[in-house]
Amino acid sequence: MVFRVINQSKNEQVKNALLFILLLTSIVELKAQDTTNVVPKKIYVTKGLGSETPPTIDGLLDDPAWNLVEWGDDFIEQRPDENTPPGQQTAFKIVYGEKSLYIGIRCFDTEPDKIVKRLSRRDGFEGDWIGVFIDSYHDQRTAFGFIVTAAGVKGDVFESNNGANEDDSWNPIWYVKTHTDSEGWTAEMRIPLSQIKFGNEEDQVWGLQFMRRYFRNEERSVWQRLPRDVAGFVSEFGELHGLKNIQPQKQLEIQPYTVARMETYEAEEGNPFKDGKDSDITGGLDAKIGITNDLTLDLTVNPDFGQVDADPSAIALDGFQIFFQERRPFFVENKNIFDFSVSQSEAGNTFGSDNVFYSRRIGRSPQGYPSTMDGEFVDQPDNTPIIGAAKFSGKTKNGWAIGVLESVTARRQATIVDENGNRREETVEPLTNYFVGRLQKDFNNRNSYVGGIFTSTNREDLPQELDFLHQSAYTGALDFKHQWNNRDWYVEGDIILSHVAGSEQAIQDTQRSIAHLFHRVDADHVSVDTTRTSLTGSGGNVQIGKLGKGHWRFESGGTWRSPELELNDIGFQRQADDIRHYTWVGYQTLKPDSTFRQVGINYNHWTAWDFGGNHNYMQFNTNSWQNWKNNWQTNLGLNYAVVDYSNFALRGGPRLRQTPWFSFWNSINTDNRKKIRFSIFHEGRKAVDNSVKSYYIEGGFVYQPINALRISAFPSLGINHDKLQFIDNFDDIGGSPRYLNGEIDQRTLSMSIRLNYTINPNLTIQYWGQPFISRGRYSNFKHVTDATAKRFEDRFVQYGVNQTTLSDGVYAIDEDLDNVADFSFDNPDFSFVQFRSNLVVRWEYIPGSEIFLVWSQDVSRSGDPTDGLLPSLGDNIFGQKPQNIFLLKATYRFVL
Repeated sequence: MVFRVINQSKNEQVKNALLFILLLTSIVELKAQDTTNVVPKKIYVTKGLGSETPPTIDGLLDDPAWNLVEWGDDFIEQRPDENTPPGQQTAFKIVYGEKSLYIGIRCFDTEPDKIVKRLSRRDGFEGDWIGVFIDSYHDQRTAFGFIVTAAGVKGDVFESNNGANEDDSWNPIWYVKTHTDSEGWTAEMRIPLSQIKFGNEEDQVWGLQFMRRYFRNEERSVWQRLPRDVAGFVSEFGELHGLKNIQPQKQLEIQPYTVARMETYEAEEGNPFKDGKDSDITGGLDAKIGITNDLTLDLTVNPDFGQVDADPSAIALDGFQIFFQERRPFFVENKNIFDFSVSQSEAGNTFGSDNVFYSRRIGRSPQGYPSTMDGEFVDQPDNTPIIGAAKFSGKTKNGWAIGVLESVTARRQATIVDENGNRREETVEPLTNYFVGRLQKDFNNRNSYVGGIFTSTNREDLPQELDFLHQSAYTGALDFKHQWNNRDWYVEGDIILSHVAGSEQAIQDTQRSIAHLFHRVDADHVSVDTTRTSLTGSGGNVQIGKLGKGHWRFESGGTWRSPELELNDIGFQRQADDIRHYTWVGYQTLKPDSTFRQVGINYNHWTAWDFGGNHNYMQFNTNSWQNWKNNWQTNLGLNYAVVDYSNFALRGGPRLRQTPWFSFWNSINTDNRKKIRFSIFHEGRKAVDNSVKSYYIEGGFVYQPINALRISAFPSLGINHDKLQFIDNFDDIGGSPRYLNGEIDQRTLSMSIRLNYTINPNLTIQYWGQPFISRGRYSNFKHVTDATAKRFEDRFVQYGVNQTTLSDGVYAIDEDLDNVADFSFDNPDFSFVQFRSNLVVRWEYIPGSEIFLVWSQDVSRSGDPTDGLLPSLGDNIFGQKPQNIFLLKATYRFVL
């Protein structure tokens, strides 16, 4: 299917690359030899409490119930020196009752006064800690992890894909206490059986692993040996036996909430919608219902999806959308089940953030804006309310992973008022239904899986002002993975089909969008069809690799996105019309020496074509990372791009040749165990003819003067100098188009500041603030005339000083010097200044129930591009009235 649309004479390399991958898959399957020395599985046998009183969760292992079982011990070091005795030993006991699992752990320490008890919020994992990981499905792919620090801070993770995906947003209800004595420290846990998933067999066998962080040595030790070169985590667990006649517990939790909100901002004279202050009180309900012990139904009514952390400031001059992480609890939990990456790769550089499902599309800011006349004011909504959402997800004992998400967002209208007080409303976001269904099945002794995903976006009848939106969008995809030779080798892939439908205007806008650009003047394989009302595209990925056993690892594969692939209604996609081959080879040491704890070195290369047969990209990379004996960490990477053409740089203009370039990156991180640690990262890029030069540096410190307080500051500076930066296109200037570019000198300065004060594991105060300024100045305007010329200077014609005039913020170009402007454009110079901050007080007054007090500030302004960075930053932040948001949120979690 892919090869039919490629120019055969130009792209034999593409076919050869993908055919090589398929051939290599079959050869390796036949010839790979098992060099694995199988590590014997350890077994721990537990016992039921019977008539014995359950242990009291106080951190003291003195309850008679602990005498029912023997100690599990004989831990082994996992890193840095794998398969050697650890610096300190650990032992544990496990008993169970009708409703709960009880775990007692003794972490021996010959110098208990040196145990590090750093405080943090949940999932902070600071200082000494111990974790138990339970594969209650015994599927060797998924596990529930319960971690506690010596200071008593909880952590919990849900492991999937054999440990390749970790979801630390999973927050089950469980109980733990720690205690320090003359032998070290102890932890006592009660884990309700309702919080983990398992089958209903009379005699259960679960996977089991304990891992301890011995902080002073930055050492990990484990109960079941875990070689450093294995390809997975959960598959290497030992086993827990003795669980008899336990019954799966159905989970039922209800969590109502209420939020009081007040917002203050700078009033706008004459604007009835901007009087300087708004306030409201809202409420809602979240519920978690265990349909079975394996599968959970999450419901939410009028959810509060306010984010505690604001998105970091960013500016994209390339025109593509910026990917931001999801932070809303309803979508974050169990997100790994719904994940469907288009082309995630160990090699990178494959648009790895592209995903069939991007939950931030749900509840997004309204996409429309009303048409207004002079003297009118607009009350534009900031977001789209989610009327209700339901999520059915989980994994069954026999290997079915299931995820179904249904959400409805409300119709949103802007209110417009004129000078006479007359009001009208205009729809800026329609009533929309979002659906996601995900299914995956393990088989072949959990060494393989196949799965699929289906998504749909359906909008109500669109008014004329929103006819640029798709009426509907559907995506269907299949994925698979097969592992062999004790999971050391794998082959995996996926195939995706998308279909969007809407008005002729909507489909034309999609064809012309930055991700597609069907109107590119020199692209004969795509063109804008103004009569179309739908688009259907495909994408996919196939790769083979080796991650386990030995020093050497590799991955090689290919990925494609057809010109009509469109995922952005409910997914995330940067660009289409791309076929890409990648290879990664890595070497890592497995034993520490006198200098390093571990070292790795990698090689990568990437090459890409479009569906018209144009070879657009070829890049080579080598990089190395080092973990030094003193626990400093460093890395260094070098790139060389031999071929670089862009179909997108001229926004519909011709394919633009970009000069070959070199780049580097480097980072240094001091010992993260110290109370004060420093880090620095910098990267630079330079074209061989100096047409592009850029440099970015970020450095800072983390200081923890006491266990309860952590302070960090990380300033950064970015410099971008590009002699061919796109400005605008003009279709007809004297009978021919103009692809206007200029030379940009851009500076970006920011600093991220954090302060965390943990009063106790359940009461924390957090502050985050970020001043940000990005300033760009343009000069040496030019228009592209020969976009693929080899010499940089031959690609354009530069306008002289006598051809360019600036007046009242508008540039005029007089090409023929007849004193009549041939065209004009607004001054593209910019200065964007922003300051964002959050102060959050969080109190978990009982497990699962919380009170939040939040104060958020935002100052966003346009500065003067002629000013210096620091003066402009100060003038536009200090002395300005910020937008303030105050929130008081209270939740109560009923466990029924």
